[in-house]
Amino acid sequence: MLRLPLRLPPSLIIVVSFLAVIITGAILLSLPVSSANGLPTNFLDAYFTSNSATCVTGLVTLDTGVHFSLFGLIVLLILIQIGGLGYLTFSTFLVLVFRRKMFVSEKLMMMEALNIYSAQDVLLVLRRIFRIVFWIEGVGALILFLRFLPEKGVSQAVLYGVFHAVSAFNNAGFSLPPNFASLTPYATDWVVNLTVTTLIIIGGIGFLVIADILQFKRWSLHTKVVLATTLLLLMVGTIGFFILEYNNTLSPLALRHKVLASYFQAVTPRTAGFNTLDLGKIVPASAIFIMFLMFIGASPGGTGGGIKTTTFALVVLTVRGVLRNCRDTIVFNRRIPPETVRRSFTIVILGLVAIAFPIFFMTVTEKMPLMPLAFEVFSAFGTVGLSMGITPFLSPIGKVIIIVTMFIGRVGPLTLLLALALRQKETRIEPPKEGVSIG
Repeated sequence: MLRLPLRLPPSLIIVVSFLAVIITGAILLSLPVSSANGLPTNFLDAYFTSNSATCVTGLVTLDTGVHFSLFGLIVLLILIQIGGLGYLTFSTFLVLVFRRKMFVSEKLMMMEALNIYSAQDVLLVLRRIFRIVFWIEGVGALILFLRFLPEKGVSQAVLYGVFHAVSAFNNAGFSLPPNFASLTPYATDWVVNLTVTTLIIIGGIGFLVIADILQFKRWSLHTKVVLATTLLLLMVGTIGFFILEYNNTLSPLALRHKVLASYFQAVTPRTAGFNTLDLGKIVPASAIFIMFLMFIGASPGGTGGGIKTTTFALVVLTVRGVLRNCRDTIVFNRRIPPETVRRSFTIVILGLVAIAFPIFFMTVTEKMPLMPLAFEVFSAFGTVGLSMGITPFLSPIGKVIIIVTMFIGRVGPLTLLLALALRQKETRIEPPKEGVSIG
């Protein structure tokens, strides 16, 4: 990890580091050695795939399990792992491996990337993160290997187990079944469904929450909010999808498999990107419902995108407080600082803007219905990877729009704006107050 000057804001370094990883991945994926047929891959498609992997999204223009060679799949796995952990986290891992001390600038960047408030906690948190990642992905890969072994053979079972475990834990959504099938061949398979969804949930709640749970002590407010919001969204998502799709995509399944498929489809919009049902056939109400879940996304410090569960929870509780004429936002008998509340509303507004513009431009460049285009943009912003089947058929301009949207969704619109914004000197002069009419 190179020593970086303190004068560069951490937000800018995060953005630049992601871009560097994406470009490197695109170059590698475009090489003949990365494709199964030994021919070079179109650079735009290679860049789209690298961007999707690094942003842990899962939208693909190429049939992953068919187009890429073993080398290409290994490159994808590395990009997914770097993207899920974050480049700074991954590079700091190399610092720990080679036992080199971290500079102050590097600790400040890690504080920004991991939402840590103390520089002294950086190395401790990082060690916990890598222990957690190693064990959880390893156990998940072993379970999936044993499941795939009878039908795939040893080598393919290893590939399927490791690839899907890493992809699921990092909420990437890349899968190997051919014809862009995702995990639809395993819609009724309890082992595959429960293993993948468990990995998705653990990766999505955030490393700090996992570490907090494993300490077996009193949970922090952050952990309580993340777990409560996650549980609520999973329950609402499962019930909602079950009701909306009962007589549609769920109709061929037995009742127990209807429940399983509904649960799976409730988990994956939380930025995972796998699907066990054909989303191109869902009713419009289900598409809107899934877009709502994709917009919320995972939790801070995790491997997913979206506005985050805590942001959603604070906005909802603040609105409830305003309706009850409460001055403060109260969560679990704790008062949330006003600057945190303002930041939450800012993230929501910026997220809506980051979605509205791509949808508008996509309706101009793509000759497709509005619903699948909007679904694609929501999926890209939430770094989810779910699609109604239009990704391979996007125009070059449409692919670029989705690439930009995925990138904004991964680094965060607020982080991106802070990186690009011109710094203004603080002033102690406060202008006079004056009200305006609202509502």
